[in-house]
Amino acid sequence: MFIFPTIRPHFPRFFPSITEITYLRRQYIKQTMIEKYLEKTAFCGMEDFRNNFRLNVPGRFNFAYDVMDAWAAEAPEKLALLWTNDQGECRRFSFKDMKDLSDKAASYYQSLGIGKGDMVMLVLGRRYEFWITMLALLKIGAVAIPATHLLTDLDIVYRIEKAGIKAIVCAGDQYILGNVSRAVRKCGPKCSVKALVCVGQEVPEGFHDFHKEWDEAPAFVRPQEDWSNDDIMLLYFTSGTSGEPKMVAHDMTYALGHLATGAFWHNLGPNSLHLTIADTGWGKAAWGKLYGQWLAGAALFVYDHTRFNAEDILELIGKYRITSLCAPPTILRFLIQEDLGKYDLSSLEYLCTAGEALNSVVYDTMLEKTGLKIHEGYGQTESTLLLGTFPWMEPKPGSMGVPSPQYDIALLRPDGTPVQGREIGEICVNVSQGKPCGLFKGYLGDPDRTAKVWHDGWYHTSDMAWRDEDGYYWFIGRNDDIIKTSGYRVSPFEVESVLMMHPAVVECAVTGVPDPLRGFVVKATVILLNKYRTQAGPELVKDIQTFVKRTTAPYKYPRIVEFVDELPKTISGKIRRVELRQS
Repeated sequence: MFIFPTIRPHFPRFFPSITEITYLRRQYIKQTMIEKYLEKTAFCGMEDFRNNFRLNVPGRFNFAYDVMDAWAAEAPEKLALLWTNDQGECRRFSFKDMKDLSDKAASYYQSLGIGKGDMVMLVLGRRYEFWITMLALLKIGAVAIPATHLLTDLDIVYRIEKAGIKAIVCAGDQYILGNVSRAVRKCGPKCSVKALVCVGQEVPEGFHDFHKEWDEAPAFVRPQEDWSNDDIMLLYFTSGTSGEPKMVAHDMTYALGHLATGAFWHNLGPNSLHLTIADTGWGKAAWGKLYGQWLAGAALFVYDHTRFNAEDILELIGKYRITSLCAPPTILRFLIQEDLGKYDLSSLEYLCTAGEALNSVVYDTMLEKTGLKIHEGYGQTESTLLLGTFPWMEPKPGSMGVPSPQYDIALLRPDGTPVQGREIGEICVNVSQGKPCGLFKGYLGDPDRTAKVWHDGWYHTSDMAWRDEDGYYWFIGRNDDIIKTSGYRVSPFEVESVLMMHPAVVECAVTGVPDPLRGFVVKATVILLNKYRTQAGPELVKDIQTFVKRTTAPYKYPRIVEFVDELPKTISGKIRRVELRQS
């Protein structure tokens, strides 16, 4: 049996010295898979990391074979996945289990006629079969398209027709099954879908029974077909805040691009049990529940639930001794509303967040209650981690951190020149020497959209930020969301962050409204906490406006405040500001 070091790969409750970090990291990083892909695996600080982080990308990389099956050979009994659900079920999968089960699933999908290059959509939620299937599709060269269970039949029709989906594998949920069935019927006789697979107990007519049929599949034989690093392995439909969803295509090296995400931003090692709170239908699952974590040799913790409950998450941390947590600030806000003293959080060693700016109240509360600092990060569905607060850095609440050494990043003006000082610019990735490992190939079937963001030697993220004197980046907003009012440039994101600090506000969106004198004025569309809804009126509007004036620069305050019951959102939960601007 593989023996792991007795030193636990964690950092002390309060920020350690560089020497301590280097020593601890050197003790366990050499035990992981990543030494195969890095020229240097221990770093003594950000400068060392920036100058000496070098990925060794094999000529033909396949995460399923080269990482997961290699782990199964080296440490077969080591825990890879700990899965539980809100019904009290619990299953543990070793790396050998993951190899054997993914082999079995690969053979089964082959028996359904699925092979290299075929598009397969997965609507599996947090069922453990998602991870088995993701590895299985990699082994046969098929393209995985993770999708959320929230898709309607029309959403599914769009995806089938755009991607030419050949098979759909879905959980045995009546809502999901109904939408999938209706979508296939609406596509008509020329529908590209040739196989529907149900992972559940009651399998409807027209669906293959995953658990019954895969037992009948023959022993898996690795395909003889060659693949290249340029082959597509993963396809995401972006949420489309201002248009139809785009197809983000990732090649085989995308998985390896997440090495920095798991091993360095999440700070994981072989003794880690990591929980990222995200549905498998979103790109964040690839960030926190799959590639980088297993590259680092960590075990994944998955909680399959239908309704989020902060108390459940806190109880699970103590029950299963979870060591690492990554959650969006919204989730963290829910967690700190609970009495954290009631829960055993002593196993936690590291905290990360991404998706929106972190409120200082959340940061300070978690630090006070757990002794842990929260490390923020930034990236897109089109990339791996672009910016991060790494273990040897002192976090600045609200900052995305500094560029990952994997990418050459700059803040550019609209004319393509670099910004100066604290000037706001667009976050751009240098692609003049080729595509960095981890960046997407382009928008599949849409060269015009690809050319709009990928030109003049740069990939343009469309996200605006500024950089402080220490090199930390601070998010401002999408470039088409910036509000110009009375000569000032106002970031909706900044105003929203302040509004969320007001005790009455549970959710909000900030947009610009045309004004004959000021060009535009700032408008806040606000959802109130239940106990404040009866107070909605001029007095509460004034109180919110005064709060914003006192908390940030007065010119940013919302001159218009509207209370609503819900905000228009995309299927992935992003606010559709374009719709608010048109209302």
